[in-house]
Amino acid sequence: MKTNLRWILLLAALSVHAAEPLKVQRAKVPPPPWPAGDERGMANQMGPATWGRCAWHLTQPGAQVYEVSQLRSNTMPLSPFAGPYVQKPKPTSGMPGTAHAFNSETYNEGVEPAQQGTQMDALGHFAALRQPWDGKPPLPAEEAVYYGGLAQKDVKPTADSPLLKLGMDKAPPIVTTAVLLDAKALVGGGKPMSAGELVTAQHIEQMLKAQGLSRRGILPGDVVYVHTGWGDYWKDPDAERFYYTRAPGLSYDAARYLGERRVVAIGLDTPFIDPVPDGMLQGKAGPAPGTPAGLPFAVHHHMLTQIGIHHVENAKLDQMARDKVWISCTIILPLREKGAAGSAIRPVAIGVPTAMAKKSGSDR
Repeated sequence: MKTNLRWILLLAALSVHAAEPLKVQRAKVPPPPWPAGDERGMANQMGPATWGRCAWHLTQPGAQVYEVSQLRSNTMPLSPFAGPYVQKPKPTSGMPGTAHAFNSETYNEGVEPAQQGTQMDALGHFAALRQPWDGKPPLPAEEAVYYGGLAQKDVKPTADSPLLKLGMDKAPPIVTTAVLLDAKALVGGGKPMSAGELVTAQHIEQMLKAQGLSRRGILPGDVVYVHTGWGDYWKDPDAERFYYTRAPGLSYDAARYLGERRVVAIGLDTPFIDPVPDGMLQGKAGPAPGTPAGLPFAVHHHMLTQIGIHHVENAKLDQMARDKVWISCTIILPLREKGAAGSAIRPVAIGVPTAMAKKSGSDR
């Protein structure tokens, strides 16, 4: 895959951005290893250092708030792994003897709101089996191993059990700095990346350079957002039903690269984070090149089960990329659903558009 050099040069020319002072960048976050039985993974790094980096961005002249979530509705693109998403408004109700009237909604049976729309995966969302399952029931779930070496009996001992460990309730509020990498510009040449196309570790380094971030780089405790352009296909109503059928994603070496840099979460404007070539979900095509055997969702495997990095899927990154907000303060607050494997979220990012940073001279 050839990188579009024109976009590298263009981005480099527009590389003025609001970066934290070195003193703020160098504030220490807690390093691994974490204590035995840990359920927070890389989120252990949340604290004064990441909050301090965030606070700097919040105080910059010209800082703007960006919605990083898609609008949720009954007609939005829906996951093929979840039931229908139908929010049902109830009639306006009242209480006898009072002057109150109120409204509320219900959901259909089988809906999985935590796996629809912009959402975050708990560390217990994925586990690893000792060997690939042959598809003959029953699934040998008792062999599953989760983050930190936790066994199935410790995490989900029965079919109807919630996650006793590694559930969404164990994830702290994520308040830290975010790095936005514009893969649509660099890898896609200004167009959405293709289904199954990879964002590699080499691409990450090229984007950091092109966006003027080589000196800062990716700091421990950062969130990394990757704008692939696939979010351009998010349509509501979803008449074509295209968005969830395939997508670009991170390569396995990119997942390891980000893990080594101890990011807290990775967010893409795609439904899977992993690359999904056309036909893969239907069993008509294999996974992307470089994917380890038996692990078609190798990025999920590596980040969730091996090193404890949360996933943010279906992030809305087009406006931040348009304004070239390469560094920001991001706030991601999952619901504290006891034992849940995921959560609907409304992440936001607060940062200064490149044009305003250049005008105010806030580049450090």
